[in-house]
Amino acid sequence: MFKFLLQGDDFNWMAIFGLITFVVLFVIVLIAVFVKDSASMNRMAQMPLDDDDEKA
Repeated sequence: MFKFLLQGDDFNWMAIFGLITFVVLFVIVLIAVFVKDSASMNRMAQMPLDDDDEKA
């Protein structure tokens, strides 16, 4: 069945490549979000609220 899909003239390799790239990057971002420790996330969340005078 899949060989018939690959033999067709309307099979768009660029679309498949884009979809695979998007899915891979999405999975990498999800893994990075769930693996990151909460202390680092809390520190980054507070960065916009900190005064500019306090440089670390």
